[in-house]
Amino acid sequence: MLDKDGLISLLEPVVIALGYELVDLDAHTGGRGTIRVYIDREQGIMLSDCEFLSHQLSAFLDVEGPFSGNYILEVSSPGIDRKLRTLEHFQQFKGQEIRVELSRARNGHKRLKGALIGVKGEQILLELDGDLISLHLSDIHAARLVPQF
Repeated sequence: MLDKDGLISLLEPVVIALGYELVDLDAHTGGRGTIRVYIDREQGIMLSDCEFLSHQLSAFLDVEGPFSGNYILEVSSPGIDRKLRTLEHFQQFKGQEIRVELSRARNGHKRLKGALIGVKGEQILLELDGDLISLHLSDIHAARLVPQF
């Protein structure tokens, strides 16, 4: 069974070749495993895009066979609380408010919320309560946009 990074490496070239961006994925194993693939593209995502990618990825996974047993494949838009996974994602959403969960606590905090200032090298720059902090991409366990209504 492939881990999350292995699945991303396997599926991302297929998703890109079909004209979409693989934003992120969640994989849950055990029993009947579930793979949730989050896609996007400049024009946005419609239900028909999810159906199309679901059929394409399902056929691909059946041929590649990285799973022993059955699995459920779900394809979805990234939603308004979109995940940020790559340096390009962080650069794209510069100026937005984000929530970050760190891999390990920093100054006693594992969860941060602040304005995304941008990217400098491998560092993500955040403004938290008027202070500028720098986080290495590898220090971030998960990051999401904070929905603005």
